[in-house]
Amino acid sequence: MSQEMVIAIAERAIWIVLIVSGPLLLIALISGLIVSIFQATTSIQEQTLSFVPKIIAVLVAIIFFGPWMISQMTAYVTDILNNLTRYIG
Repeated sequence: MSQEMVIAIAERAIWIVLIVSGPLLLIALISGLIVSIFQATTSIQEQTLSFVPKIIAVLVAIIFFGPWMISQMTAYVTDILNNLTRYIG
Protein backbone atom coordinates (compact mmCIF):
# COMPACT_ATOMS: atom_id res chain seq x y z
CA MET A 1 0.00 0.00 0.00
CA SER A 2 1.58 3.23 -1.12
CA GLN A 3 1.55 6.57 0.60
CA GLU A 4 -0.64 8.02 -2.15
CA MET A 5 -3.27 5.36 -1.52
CA VAL A 6 -3.27 6.05 2.22
CA ILE A 7 -3.64 9.78 1.57
CA ALA A 8 -6.47 9.15 -0.91
CA ILE A 9 -8.34 6.95 1.58
CA ALA A 10 -7.90 9.50 4.36
CA GLU A 11 -8.94 12.33 2.05
CA ARG A 12 -12.10 10.50 1.04
CA ALA A 13 -12.87 9.70 4.69
CA ILE A 14 -12.57 13.36 5.66
CA TRP A 15 -14.71 14.36 2.68
CA ILE A 16 -17.43 11.85 3.69
CA VAL A 17 -17.38 13.16 7.27
CA LEU A 18 -17.79 16.73 6.02
CA ILE A 19 -20.58 15.80 3.61
CA VAL A 20 -22.47 13.76 6.20
CA SER A 21 -22.15 16.24 9.07
CA GLY A 22 -22.59 19.36 6.94
CA PRO A 23 -26.40 19.50 6.79
CA LEU A 24 -26.78 18.97 10.53
CA LEU A 25 -24.19 21.62 11.35
CA LEU A 26 -25.79 24.06 8.94
CA ILE A 27 -29.25 23.51 10.44
CA ALA A 28 -27.84 23.99 13.96
CA LEU A 29 -26.07 27.17 12.85
CA ILE A 30 -29.17 28.64 11.24
CA SER A 31 -31.47 27.79 14.15
CA GLY A 32 -28.94 29.18 16.63
CA LEU A 33 -28.69 32.39 14.64
CA ILE A 34 -32.47 32.76 14.54
CA VAL A 35 -32.77 32.18 18.29
CA SER A 36 -29.93 34.65 18.96
CA ILE A 37 -31.64 37.32 16.88
CA PHE A 38 -34.90 36.62 18.72
CA GLN A 39 -33.14 36.90 22.07
CA ALA A 40 -31.45 40.13 21.07
CA THR A 41 -34.66 41.76 19.88
CA THR A 42 -36.74 40.73 22.91
CA SER A 43 -33.95 41.20 25.47
CA ILE A 44 -34.49 37.69 26.84
CA GLN A 45 -31.21 36.58 28.38
CA GLU A 46 -32.13 32.98 29.20
CA GLN A 47 -29.11 30.80 28.38
CA THR A 48 -31.04 27.55 28.08
CA LEU A 49 -33.41 29.00 25.48
CA SER A 50 -30.83 28.63 22.74
CA PHE A 51 -30.31 24.89 23.24
CA VAL A 52 -33.84 23.54 22.92
CA PRO A 53 -34.60 24.87 19.40
CA LYS A 54 -31.20 23.70 18.17
CA ILE A 55 -31.75 20.20 19.55
CA ILE A 56 -35.22 20.01 18.02
CA ALA A 57 -33.97 21.32 14.66
CA VAL A 58 -31.11 18.81 14.56
CA LEU A 59 -33.43 15.92 15.48
CA VAL A 60 -35.82 16.91 12.68
CA ALA A 61 -32.85 17.18 10.30
CA ILE A 62 -31.70 13.69 11.32
CA ILE A 63 -35.16 12.39 10.43
CA PHE A 64 -34.99 13.98 6.98
CA PHE A 65 -31.28 13.52 6.19
CA GLY A 66 -30.74 10.26 8.09
CA PRO A 67 -31.33 7.83 5.22
CA TRP A 68 -29.07 9.81 2.91
CA MET A 69 -26.36 10.05 5.58
CA ILE A 70 -26.51 6.31 6.23
CA SER A 71 -26.33 5.53 2.50
CA GLN A 72 -23.23 7.72 2.14
CA MET A 73 -21.52 6.04 5.07
CA THR A 74 -22.45 2.50 4.00
CA ALA A 75 -21.23 3.18 0.46
CA TYR A 76 -17.88 4.31 1.85
CA VAL A 77 -17.55 1.35 4.21
CA THR A 78 -18.60 -1.08 1.46
CA ASP A 79 -15.95 0.37 -0.83
CA ILE A 80 -13.31 0.03 1.88
CA LEU A 81 -14.28 -3.56 2.66
CA ASN A 82 -14.53 -4.59 -1.02
CA ASN A 83 -11.02 -3.27 -1.69
CA LEU A 84 -9.52 -4.60 1.54
CA THR A 85 -7.40 -7.19 -0.22
CA ARG A 86 -5.98 -4.49 -2.48
CA TYR A 87 -5.14 -2.33 0.53
CA ILE A 88 -3.47 -5.14 2.49
CA GLY A 89 -1.57 -6.89 -0.24
